[in-house]
Amino acid sequence: MSKPTKSVPVAGSVVAPRGFRAAGVFCDIKRLGTGKGSDKGAKPDLALIVSDVPAAVAGMFTTNQVCAAPVKLCVPRVRTGTAQAVVVNSGNANACTGPQGFRDAQIMARETARRCGLEEGAVLVGSTGRIGVPLPMPNIRRGIGMAAAGLGSTPAHADQAAEAILTSDTRAKQVAREFSLGGRPVRLGGICKGAGMIQPGMSANGSRPAAGSGGLHATMLAFLTCDAAVVPPLLQAMLAEAVARSFNRITVDGDMSTNDTVLLLANGLAGNPVLRLNSRQPERRRDREVLQEALNGVCLELAKMIVRDGEGISRVVTVRVSGARTDAEAELAARAVGNSALVKTSWHGGDPNWGRIMDALGYSAARVEEGRVDIAYSAPGQRARLFSLKQGRPTRTSFETLCAAVAPTEFELHINLNLGRGRTVLYAADLTEAYVDFNKGNVNDPASLGG
Repeated sequence: MSKPTKSVPVAGSVVAPRGFRAAGVFCDIKRLGTGKGSDKGAKPDLALIVSDVPAAVAGMFTTNQVCAAPVKLCVPRVRTGTAQAVVVNSGNANACTGPQGFRDAQIMARETARRCGLEEGAVLVGSTGRIGVPLPMPNIRRGIGMAAAGLGSTPAHADQAAEAILTSDTRAKQVAREFSLGGRPVRLGGICKGAGMIQPGMSANGSRPAAGSGGLHATMLAFLTCDAAVVPPLLQAMLAEAVARSFNRITVDGDMSTNDTVLLLANGLAGNPVLRLNSRQPERRRDREVLQEALNGVCLELAKMIVRDGEGISRVVTVRVSGARTDAEAELAARAVGNSALVKTSWHGGDPNWGRIMDALGYSAARVEEGRVDIAYSAPGQRARLFSLKQGRPTRTSFETLCAAVAPTEFELHINLNLGRGRTVLYAADLTEAYVDFNKGNVNDPASLGG
């Protein structure tokens, strides 16, 4: 069997695939001056993505026991296997808003369906922003009308949608790739948002445990479009794998949001032979590999954008744990290190403090034997490693040399527990004064309070 065809980047993110249109509009959902991030002026705050034809759908959702109304609405709709539109607002999470919040999410879907000539059940909903505040529904209705009227398929329309879903993010996050399935060109695109309240642990139905999430962890949202022909069960399985390798592998501050959502629509307009779960044809199996590789790549690229745009961060650290007894224990060890306030602040200070790393490993739920642990650093993607600790003992590497290894804005931390074959990777960030200042707010100034 030949190797999967590599994908190439293309413009347009969510409108790059055939038959998808998007829009982003400003309808003052934040009520300017209320909540962190509201000082960005009249920026778009409602996005709409529509497929020209019904599409197969897959979704992954927060496993937080307190989940937002849009999540509650989407989970059963995704189970039907078909959808045609996604409407998303920023500036308000519509979480902890009770029965009215769920009714408002239904109204968002119903109004979108009416404006776009769709069945209500074909519309999915997303929200992000401050928790516990009712949606300003007159603004929402007005925004949906404007977005429906402004739908288009140019990169500028995708830019508007990518901007409209942002909250405390400093920049839009979008990507698109083209590859071949069954001799037909296929495109996959996506947009996402996230900067704070980031340690997703998503599952297909929002229930625990989430495979690869490591248990409990502002909101991350991702919306993906594709013109491949794929049956819904296979699409769901593929998205679950991609999320386990990407969005469920990141942490900024260790907090899992009430709203975390990834949605993928595939409308089949590329005209490739339909991909199914149990196809025995070698060509179709190869096509599944190609699509899975492309989906993994797009999701990981978007996930890393979230970490790099983390609130107040100055360094991104890839934590690679190997030698654990199991993959699950490697996960526990990695998250203990990646979420340790002491470790994260030492990263910010450029201090290669292996003592704090050892401490975090020791209190993790993973089996750790002090005299077996190796700790090393490397540049991203490089094989050469600089060891600070071997077999539980400090090496002769000078402090100055170790400081130089952790000085770049991105580096990799390698931890080998030397107890088994379990391994994992976690994309983490440091903890800075800027993060604290951004999130502490001032109760005397409502405009300074976060979500």
